[in-house]
Amino acid sequence: MRFAVPAPMRARLDEYEGFHRSGANELCHFLGIPCIVVGAAGLLALVRFGSLLPGHLTLAELVAGTIVIFYVVSARWLGVVTGVLLAALVLVGRALPWSVGLGLFLGGWVLQFLGHAVYEKRSPAFLRNLLHLLVGPAWLVERAIGRI
Repeated sequence: MRFAVPAPMRARLDEYEGFHRSGANELCHFLGIPCIVVGAAGLLALVRFGSLLPGHLTLAELVAGTIVIFYVVSARWLGVVTGVLLAALVLVGRALPWSVGLGLFLGGWVLQFLGHAVYEKRSPAFLRNLLHLLVGPAWLVERAIGRI
């Protein structure tokens, strides 16, 4: 299933897909990207902004909130679904010890580069366009929903 998204985001999703043709590389991304998000959230949660909200507001929520806005504006319903999943992963990351977050973050990146080096034989898309760091999770969501 392909979501109806504005043309600029559709072009980014299609370009990103061109860097992920191998099923094994795709699997590396299905495992690695959530690990990176959870790990990054755990590490960003170390930066607290006091007790403005119950449970303390952290850099993890500020970064995730900005990314969710990007998803909703640029990808509409795909962005809403991706944003909800991103928020859930951030909650998981916040609950983990920082050392686990660091391990997941680094392990996720190892999976990404392994997938590209061993299976795809092509450099990651984000090396050409850093915005693909945000496109990847939305692409995974669209692929997963399409397979359900």
